[in-house]
Amino acid sequence: MTKRPNSPTANAKSPAQMVPARRNLLLFAGMAALLIMVGVLQSWNVAFSILNMCLISAIMALGVNIQWGYAGLFNVGVMGFAALGGLAGVVVSMPPVDAAWAAGGLGIIMGLATGIATLIAGMMVWRRGQSWGRWRYAATAAIVISGYILMRSLADPSVAAIEAVDPARTGYLGGLGLPIILSWLVGGVFAAAAAWVVGKVSLGLRADYLAIATLGISEIIIYVLKFEDWLSRGVKNVNGLPRPVPYEVDLQANSWFIALADTLNLPLVDASSLVVKICYALLFTVVLLAVLWLSETALRSPWGRMMRAIRDNETAANAMGKNVTKQHLLVFVLGSAVIGVAGAMMVTLDGQFTPTSYQPLRFTFLIWVMVIAGGSGNNWGAVLGGFLIWFFWIEAEPIGLWLMDVVTSGLPPTHWLRLHLLESAAHTRLMTMGVILLLVLRFSPRGLIPESRR
Repeated sequence: MTKRPNSPTANAKSPAQMVPARRNLLLFAGMAALLIMVGVLQSWNVAFSILNMCLISAIMALGVNIQWGYAGLFNVGVMGFAALGGLAGVVVSMPPVDAAWAAGGLGIIMGLATGIATLIAGMMVWRRGQSWGRWRYAATAAIVISGYILMRSLADPSVAAIEAVDPARTGYLGGLGLPIILSWLVGGVFAAAAAWVVGKVSLGLRADYLAIATLGISEIIIYVLKFEDWLSRGVKNVNGLPRPVPYEVDLQANSWFIALADTLNLPLVDASSLVVKICYALLFTVVLLAVLWLSETALRSPWGRMMRAIRDNETAANAMGKNVTKQHLLVFVLGSAVIGVAGAMMVTLDGQFTPTSYQPLRFTFLIWVMVIAGGSGNNWGAVLGGFLIWFFWIEAEPIGLWLMDVVTSGLPPTHWLRLHLLESAAHTRLMTMGVILLLVLRFSPRGLIPESRR
């Protein structure tokens, strides 16, 4: 007798299917055990600090996995899109600087409007002038050059006036003074807009052009954020971003919290810091679960199956009538939006926007290690990779210090070799990342949680 397709027996998972699920559960349980060990051996404040950045890293890894795992798009400009998310935190949450707006706000608006109008006019002339021959190039160049000169003539005096307004504390336009949690959505919009521009230019070309374009746009974005003080204070940084959670000093002033700290037998300062970190962890967890649910839903949908088919064989997908470039643009924009959300969350956690901290190649490498180690094409793998790699990125130094101390325990405390090795423990992070990556590629080439074929 044959089994009915929709019978309970037919839908039940086989033992072979259940083994990976148990293995994945053990991997996440092991990750939780590592965080608990940090809480017990070091402090719970340190453990929750690591947890919060693990959550943000997991979201960022999900964004890269959407691009690479779903469609095979190689984005090496992750930090540029994350920086746009950070900028959103400033634009949305910081109060406007009235004196700066009075000094040059109108000129900046007119300059930006002129720049946008120039781009639109240049694109229209380029598209409609296909029959003009060489005059097409001349007309487009004339519009772009004249528009650029006009934009600079309007904006430059305003920029100088804005940056002269109390430069030690402000020297920029400020923001909208809205709740900073709104910047998480705005950061996604900023990153998506930049991704659309990059994608429209490069996605129709060879795949390596996309990598070059993303690296270039990342460097440009970070350069602008570093040196356009009127926008983000540049290297002077923007400090004191508002919080979506209580401040430690406010908690310490409440009698109920003082009683709670006494009940838990914790110092008041440590207890307030721990509660703030827990609040951040809850917010970040909600966002991570939402992004993960949306990613899994998309991956299991017909659209997700189509994207994997395009990734595996673009020629066959084109032959089937699929617009490969359009789908690549869509998935690239979606992945970049997720990265922008993570960038805004990171700035919210730090409480400051520091353009110089965005190092494109260094931290892009770290995010890619997360995706590769966790399992490209598997959303749960990207989450695990985000947790695992960030954990060891932070804990590599204390682990290296402990290891060097054990190795050199037989030497005198002032021995040159012992002192050298202990001083070198701080530089073990990149080596640790390399070792982890090599071990994963050797023993699990598809990642700790490989992509499942649906």
